[in-house]
Amino acid sequence: MMPTEPNSVGEGKSGSEQLGDRHQLRMTRRRQTKRRWRVALAALVAIMLVLGYACMDLADLAPGPLTLAKTGHSSVPPAVMMGEPPTLVADKPGSAVDAGQVQQLVNAFAGTPGLGNAYSLVVRQADGRVLAQKNADQARQPASTMKTLTAAAAASVLDMSSQLDTEAVLNSSASSQATLTLRGHGDMLLGVGKDDPLHVNGRAGLGTLAGKTAQALHQQGISRVTLAYQDTLFGNDRAPKGIEANNADGIYFQEPVAMAVDEARQGRTEPVAYPDAGGVYLPRVQNPAGAAAAVFASRLTESGIQVDNAQAPNQSDHAQGKVLASISSARLSEIMSLMLRNSDNSLAELFGRLTALALDMPNSPAGAVKAVTSTLNKLGVDTTGLNMADCSGLTPGSSLKVGTLADVQQLALSEKGLTPLVKGLSVVGLTGTAARRKIDNQADGLIRVKTGTLDHVTSLAGNVIRRSGGVLVFAVVVNDPEDVAAARHAVDTLVGSLDRL
Repeated sequence: MMPTEPNSVGEGKSGSEQLGDRHQLRMTRRRQTKRRWRVALAALVAIMLVLGYACMDLADLAPGPLTLAKTGHSSVPPAVMMGEPPTLVADKPGSAVDAGQVQQLVNAFAGTPGLGNAYSLVVRQADGRVLAQKNADQARQPASTMKTLTAAAAASVLDMSSQLDTEAVLNSSASSQATLTLRGHGDMLLGVGKDDPLHVNGRAGLGTLAGKTAQALHQQGISRVTLAYQDTLFGNDRAPKGIEANNADGIYFQEPVAMAVDEARQGRTEPVAYPDAGGVYLPRVQNPAGAAAAVFASRLTESGIQVDNAQAPNQSDHAQGKVLASISSARLSEIMSLMLRNSDNSLAELFGRLTALALDMPNSPAGAVKAVTSTLNKLGVDTTGLNMADCSGLTPGSSLKVGTLADVQQLALSEKGLTPLVKGLSVVGLTGTAARRKIDNQADGLIRVKTGTLDHVTSLAGNVIRRSGGVLVFAVVVNDPEDVAAARHAVDTLVGSLDRL
């Protein structure tokens, strides 16, 4: 017979062999028991050590995060969002300012050869206390520092988190009679391609709008349209009277329109590496809204939609029907920063007009001025002597007292609603029109300004962080200097010394 497989342990073994196996099993079990006790004892010792150190930490006998002492505040600083500049606090004046030292700076400024006599200045602490002033009761032409007044009024009236939409409106769904209207709401910084999330100029792209619109048309079985555009947002009265005196070539100002590509500049080489850069002065297209519609028509064609009048879209006073697609500009706060940083005359007038519309004031340049002035009065800004020929400071005939500029700066530091104004100022040595203005290397980054420059005007208004703590506000305006370069250097020297007070 074939041997069978054992059914259990030990089956088939002799007695002595089975006794040996049982002995070996007992020894193995003893070793396992000893090992378990050693592990348990080690764990118990570790627990006792941890508890002991925790008790010493609570009693402050050993370093650590635990304590029984009462604390009145957290030692962990609040989180700061990357990219956000520090907030300037107006109620922390820092160390006392030496009035004599301020006066020495003013005297040195006043004694500059070539400065002339038509100048005014004021230096204040952020709480409004005047440290020094000279000819402050005389109204002067402010040049582009006027933009700070427009910015303050607009920021207090408009929703600065809102955006300006550009829409494609379908007037008829009949495939043989489909009419598409491009309707704008004031975005003069449209791009020709896709939306650009990294820049303000070009944030909303007509290429993106065309793609969305084409998709919606295809879903309705429409592949052929006639294109129109609506540019009635700002009526017929658009350019401040007399602005051509300082804008003869049309390169410093584009009247507000419902929509425009790159502020209607022509001659740019595409693609633009940095579309938000300032100082780009080029001729303007004759019909900005019509030119934007032509770009939109081209992008629609590329997206598979036949546009019967692609070369010359029709102008329309109305856009009735269904909104098929829309694109949105950057936030108004971002556009305001671009306006101030680049000293953009066109965007300044745009903000004035948007403010007038929001307040139901006349839809005109004069209505924009009225809207800004009345809003400043409500904000408590002293507008005595203020005469605004426009909202940007480009048009001849504007005048104000330096105290008005200083009031706006002081208000901006204390009112959260005016934060876009503070953030939009150029930082000396770093950003905007003041990036290459070498006022003082040691003061770079400490001075925020709005610059003002015309043939016979040099001005600065802004705030400065003192090295000893606290913030100062200032405004300096010089008209008709005998030596323009000397006057500008004198202004820079004065402002560049304020951080050391």
